[in-house]
Amino acid sequence: MNWQINVVLFFLGVSLLFYVLFAGADFGAGILELFLRKKNQEAQRALITRAMAPVWEANHVWLVLVVVILFMAFPPIYAALCVHLYIPVLAVLVGIVFRGCAFTFRHYDTDKTYYRAYSWGFSLSSLWTSFFLGVTGGALFGGNLDPGATQFAPLYLAPWWNPFCVAMGIFTSCLFAFLAAVFLVGEAKTAALQKPFKRLAMGTNGALVAAGGSVFFFGQRGSLKLADTFFSHPISLGCFVVAGLLWFPFWHSLLKASHRNLVVRAVGVAIVALVLFGWFANQYPVAIRFTDGRTVSFLTAAAPPATLSALLGALIAGTFLIFPALGYLFKVFKWETLEEKT
Repeated sequence: MNWQINVVLFFLGVSLLFYVLFAGADFGAGILELFLRKKNQEAQRALITRAMAPVWEANHVWLVLVVVILFMAFPPIYAALCVHLYIPVLAVLVGIVFRGCAFTFRHYDTDKTYYRAYSWGFSLSSLWTSFFLGVTGGALFGGNLDPGATQFAPLYLAPWWNPFCVAMGIFTSCLFAFLAAVFLVGEAKTAALQKPFKRLAMGTNGALVAAGGSVFFFGQRGSLKLADTFFSHPISLGCFVVAGLLWFPFWHSLLKASHRNLVVRAVGVAIVALVLFGWFANQYPVAIRFTDGRTVSFLTAAAPPATLSALLGALIAGTFLIFPALGYLFKVFKWETLEEKT
């Protein structure tokens, strides 16, 4: 049964990574619009729209996979999300819907009277959704879920409304904005259009480091002792060191001429993947921490072997459908852009 759990966790990890990389970059693009300067602002917004429009809806397939895997393979974890974290999860869903509506109406509404309102709605809902995604992730590992709570505040507010989870929400927003800036540097076809996104990549880089420090600070203050466990774990520490070393080629590539755009994106993606892998390695096999010190691991929360086997069959079959379809989607809408860079 352990091998089944590990394979399911592999699919869960890949789905979560792809959601962060692709959907996270889309959320980040909306956040970046809050910081666009007035000079050449419409051209920058047009670049964001052109980069997002073909693929932004397809990116949510990874979120659907994450939810389905948790529901089928790890029911107690899914139950904790739906009960203790009902408010932040609902906030995420509302944000996704509102953001999609604002983005679509801004693009297709021929009456430009409400263009500014749609733009603000798109940007603020992107920030809102990113923040609550981070809050939800932090709440699962933060140790503030009270299994015996019956009152509203301890049951629905205390698990996520605390400094550590807020820091995680800010960190996630900075992470998504950083990813978006890195990708948009590669999408820009001219040096003039590339320049503001280079500036934003540098700014979000600094914000990401500061937000990461706050996560460790507040995680260390509570019962989680995040810094102690993270830096004593060999895999987490290794990911942290390698990610730190990659900042040097990242900045070098970012400051170089435009023909190095693919390098910037590759190194940026590698840094984000290392951050996620290091975090997961530090937490594994724990999935949820409670206030009384008890934990729920992926091993103890796993569904029966028959359910895992059926889920694995569906996941493997789905792999042969999803990846070719997404590959074709990117080939149609993105390959021309990549060819122009080479």
